[in-house]
Amino acid sequence: MNSPLAVILGPDPLAGLVTAAVYVNLAGAAAVLAVMALRLPLRRAIGPQAAYGLWGLPPAAGGLALFAFLVQAPETRMAAPAPGPALVAVWAAGALALAALFAGAQARFALALRRGLTGPAVVGLISPRIVMPPDDGAYSAHERELIRAHERQHIARKDTRAVAFLALSRCLFWFNPLFHLAAPMVRLDQELACDAAVVINRPACRAAYARALLKTQLAATPLPIGCYWPARGCIRWKSAWASSRPGAASPVAAARARSQGPWTRSGPEPRAFSAEAEAGSA
Repeated sequence: MNSPLAVILGPDPLAGLVTAAVYVNLAGAAAVLAVMALRLPLRRAIGPQAAYGLWGLPPAAGGLALFAFLVQAPETRMAAPAPGPALVAVWAAGALALAALFAGAQARFALALRRGLTGPAVVGLISPRIVMPPDDGAYSAHERELIRAHERQHIARKDTRAVAFLALSRCLFWFNPLFHLAAPMVRLDQELACDAAVVINRPACRAAYARALLKTQLAATPLPIGCYWPARGCIRWKSAWASSRPGAASPVAAARARSQGPWTRSGPEPRAFSAEAEAGSA
């Protein structure tokens, strides 16, 4: 009697598992390329939230590819050859090495958090919580509420789970450079989508929100599982919204600011933060 694995994956389960991984990898990579091509035009035409929504396509494509593999009769599949022990060892070593790098970065961020040297951020996978900068007078009460509103968007969208899935995908498919190239783009689009949600709900607060962003420390320590404002990539558009106050920019510049978000490469020098945690619902 055939084992359940043999029924699902074919007479050679290891070869079937490799074939399924090839299906998922190729479909996911094709979807990543499509998103890379579409995200900027869609952001300009519709907005950051639509651009971020495109990143649901790669996991959907991978899931459909896996489903297509599973519904085929094993004898009709295009099976990949079973990998030898050396190839399995190389894949496992790469996956474990990247997982160790992510775990180390997560631990360093947690240490900086305990020392009060990071924030704002959302941390936690099951029950995420908001980490706020200290109430030292640098931010007005209004600006602090706007920062919380941004972080609450991450919790509402379950963004920490999305980035955890991204980290897992990068570990499993560490050999595919497209997944690593996509990671900072996902983070950027995620941040811009939250920015857009804040100012859509509070259109009169655009200038105050831009000021709060310009004051905010940009994290130098990566956070593989969590949402933070990284020191690279996400700061490109800050000045756009800062200059989009009524009368401060042309209609074209204002429209561009609305579509791209409040990031720039200029801003104050980073300063230390102590952590003020605020719980969020999962």
